Amino acid sequence: MSENITIINNDILHHIKISCKTPEIIEQIITHKVIEKTAVEAGITIETEELQKAADQTRLVNQLLNAEDTWTWLKKYHLSLDNFEEIVYTNLLSSKLATYLFADKIEAYFYEHQLDYVGVVMYEVMLDDEDLAWKLFYAIKEGEISFFDVAHKYIQDVELRRKGGYRGVMHRSDLNTEVSAAVFAVQPPQLLKPIVTAQGIHLILVEEIIQPQLDEQLYQEIAANLYTMWLNQQCYQAQVNIELD
Repeated sequence: MSENITIINNDILHHIKISCKTPEIIEQIITHKVIEKTAVEAGITIETEELQKAADQTRLVNQLLNAEDTWTWLKKYHLSLDNFEEIVYTNLLSSKLATYLFADKIEAYFYEHQLDYVGVVMYEVMLDDEDLAWKLFYAIKEGEISFFDVAHKYIQDVELRRKGGYRGVMHRSDLNTEVSAAVFAVQPPQLLKPIVTAQGIHLILVEEIIQPQLDEQLYQEIAANLYTMWLNQQCYQAQVNIELD
């Protein structure tokens, strides 16, 4: 016989405590309050039409394509329609606050940190034998073997080996100091001399250096980063009184 189990609000709060998730929840509450307080001070308001549009977008993102999908989703997360509207409202308020705070600062930030957004298309083979790395380097330079033959022979990771060591578009923040300094100093296409780091010996083929453009994607990325840094600072500086039984 299955047992009937009743869960009340206090059970949920108690489980949050004993799961050691209280700091995480408190941080989210502080963030929410900081957003609300700052938005009020800035005079930011949300019109009904804006809220409806944002609600439609939220449904689309969560694939709530009809009323049945919506009710199932609400039931899963134990939410009411009012709760759903509050979620939409808070997200929209946060977005409008980010725009208010940083819309006129993003372009200046981009040009000030432009080097951080330069990309490199590169291929890499990691080795643990420096003598072997130099031997392979000269063999590739002399045309005795191709870089991709080296990649297929020496890369252990199956997926990376299948891609011939292709690492995709990397940025300075993705690479350690020694590799970054070497990679962004060359005129591609170019095979770099073996680079020794704590991770091993890097044999790298630089295919292309990509100069950054402030397109919509990068604009949104910078806006999100600036907003996150601001929120973290505001939450850190907030005076918080916590009253828990």
